[in-house]
Amino acid sequence: METIGLIGGMSFESSAVYYRLVNEMVRARKGGLASAELILHSVNFEEIVALQKAGDWAGAARRLGNVAERLQASGAGCILICTNTMHLIADKVAAKISVPLIHIIDETAKSMHAAGHKRPLLLATRYTMEHGFYTERMKSLGLDIMVPDAADRTTVHDIIFNELCAGRVHASSREKLIDIIDRAVEHGADSIILGCTEICLILDPDRLPLPGFDTTAIHARAAVDFALGTEDAEAEEVA
Repeated sequence: METIGLIGGMSFESSAVYYRLVNEMVRARKGGLASAELILHSVNFEEIVALQKAGDWAGAARRLGNVAERLQASGAGCILICTNTMHLIADKVAAKISVPLIHIIDETAKSMHAAGHKRPLLLATRYTMEHGFYTERMKSLGLDIMVPDAADRTTVHDIIFNELCAGRVHASSREKLIDIIDRAVEHGADSIILGCTEICLILDPDRLPLPGFDTTAIHARAAVDFALGTEDAEAEEVA
């Protein structure tokens, strides 16, 4: 079994989901009391948020690049950045290591192609929805991303940072997100990307008006496929 390296803490709410999913998937694949070989480095999210707000993406890349180097030196055979937003600097982090960085956008695109969807609505932080790195990479992979309008982008961003990252899940916020999805249906969306690793805390991808793709679960599964190999992946059953 390869050792999985997780760069977490952004926020720790979703990092806990990664840890649970990876171990559940390994147990489902291997049986018994099997669990994952993994190393989690959880950063102080307050420091990362300050860099985001300042637009200091170079500083953020140095910070996460250093973490990635430490994970590799500790024996990690692959690295995951456990957040969609910080994939804005994924290429710079990948350049600091010689082991694979498993890219959340690429893995999500593979899942969408396999399911036959091409016009998804992206629900994510403002940085992910507005900075272009996500939509441009998805376009290069054959997907035409939709994003909510400006007011709805603010709503989604605020729910993520003010509620989900703080461990608060409100039914009223779930209703707001469903309303945004309903509007996207009217404009031709054929699926939904839960493009923030916390959104799975409030939306069930299997109970949406359109097919949902949970990037947290997709990313975790890709890590397990790397660690164990894919030959028996069809046997995986997540509890």
